[in-house]
Amino acid sequence: MSKAATRRANSHFKRLPKGNNGGIQLLLIHNVEHLGKQGDLVEVKPGFALNYLLPQGLATIATDHHKRMVEKHREKLREIEIQKLKSYQDQADELAKQSIPIEANANDEGHLYGSVGPHEIVDSLKSVGIHLAQDQIRLDGPLKELGLYTVKVHLHSEVEASLKVWVVPTVASETGEPGA
Repeated sequence: MSKAATRRANSHFKRLPKGNNGGIQLLLIHNVEHLGKQGDLVEVKPGFALNYLLPQGLATIATDHHKRMVEKHREKLREIEIQKLKSYQDQADELAKQSIPIEANANDEGHLYGSVGPHEIVDSLKSVGIHLAQDQIRLDGPLKELGLYTVKVHLHSEVEASLKVWVVPTVASETGEPGA
């Protein structure tokens, strides 16, 4: 690469505000798990900023103008965040009341032939009108036996719910096999 091309490529980084540690200073537009909350000033590596945060619309360049606007609207942001937290907490309370049955093929000892994972749990929740993403279901491992499990559901960085999941044997067909 010629010196002129290198200078042009590096000029892109010079326009971005540098932080104390050499990263790029950004202002978060949305909460980003493991990074910060909406309105926070963060310093990240250039690649993370240019390849993820900025294109996804999760952050913006931390200019003086943006900092003043966030400071001006910080109280509104807090109120919105409190409302979101309340709705997530209400959803967590609703999930705690649920007891979801999931049918699975099992042997006589209660060991499943396969396993029950987040996909099956999300599908069962959809059947009762609750829509979650698979990555919100937090299992220590796949469920491989019949029984009652308490599954953690990650709704927000500050709100986690518990959901009761019954893994029950599949109802035997009318071939004379005993059903459990």
